[in-house]
Amino acid sequence: MIHRAGQWQSMTQEITHAPTRPESFRDRLTEPLPDVRELLSIMWHTMFPPDLRDAGRIPVAAGSAPAVTGESAVTWVGHATFVLRIGGRTILTDPVWSRRLPGVRSRLTAPGVAWEDLPEIDAVVISHNHYDHLDWPTVRRLPRDTPVLVPANLGSWFTRRGFTEVIELDWWESAQVGGVRFDFVPAHHWSRRTLWDTCGTLWGGWVIDGSVYFAGDTGYGERLARIGERYPGLDLALMPIGAYQPPWAMEPAHVNPAQAVQGHLDVGARRMATMHWGTFVLSGEPLLEPLEWVRSEWAARGLPREDLWDLAVGETRSFAV
Repeated sequence: MIHRAGQWQSMTQEITHAPTRPESFRDRLTEPLPDVRELLSIMWHTMFPPDLRDAGRIPVAAGSAPAVTGESAVTWVGHATFVLRIGGRTILTDPVWSRRLPGVRSRLTAPGVAWEDLPEIDAVVISHNHYDHLDWPTVRRLPRDTPVLVPANLGSWFTRRGFTEVIELDWWESAQVGGVRFDFVPAHHWSRRTLWDTCGTLWGGWVIDGSVYFAGDTGYGERLARIGERYPGLDLALMPIGAYQPPWAMEPAHVNPAQAVQGHLDVGARRMATMHWGTFVLSGEPLLEPLEWVRSEWAARGLPREDLWDLAVGETRSFAV
């Protein structure tokens, strides 16, 4: 069953009326979709990546496990996948445990948490349907009664695969699962799973329990400040810092490290954790440049070093809410 905003109150309420969704979300784009030249450039960088010898220098916290205590905590699994502990619940973001994705080289670093070491998952959030954020080989490993929160029009993808608790939201809509509130918020991005479904499903980020902002994929733009206005006092922003070269192809849909820092300031979070780098080669920047650049930008702005969580793969940090 697909539950839609305005009718979802608990995991037991029956849904009788669903709002109408548009067939396309092209009107939500803030930049034109990538053209053939840009797509070919992206493919070139994935087939002929930068020097991979630095892959061994990507920070990895070996042997760590996600927190299962009552405190709020976040563990970076890799790419855009986090194990988030908040409100006494465990939440997965954009889960990807696969070694390879379609059209992309094998991952540079293994998942920071072994699948069998995961605690019980209370909810999963999906930012959009690109293959590096929605990975069927991983999703199929979840129990089919796992609550999954997804962008508008993506719910049927999950129900066709047997998931029974699918919550589908448009921008600024919210739902509660297990006492934790989930708000779906705008992003500067787009969606496509096949040649025939461009922008047929929505894309965005998530504000979780009014405390954590998970950006998913986003370019830089005014939507970030709007999120900050609506959700003051965020504790942590999970911001992407990779996949930005060449800028003429990537900038509309992916922030670079400096833009990520500015986006963090726009949403007004106390801390920023980095993601979307060090896992898959999706663009042309040197492997360690996102980490080096975000550290330099953070220092140049005079921000407290302890508030930049440049996590190692598998690293866990706790925070008060």
